[in-house]
Amino acid sequence: MSGWPYPHWPYIVAAYALAVVVLAGFSLAAFLRLRRARARLAAIDPRRGRGQDRP
Repeated sequence: MSGWPYPHWPYIVAAYALAVVVLAGFSLAAFLRLRRARARLAAIDPRRGRGQDRP
């Protein structure tokens, strides 16, 4: 034993949990930015109103 009275596993689990939370936050932000970009593109799309939803 190293003489340190606390096990290191809680810190490892916390680091992985923090990484998951950060990645989930980045993914959510990217998803929301993509939705806004698609909405802006749909607003200026010249094909709008011609019956074409997707190319």
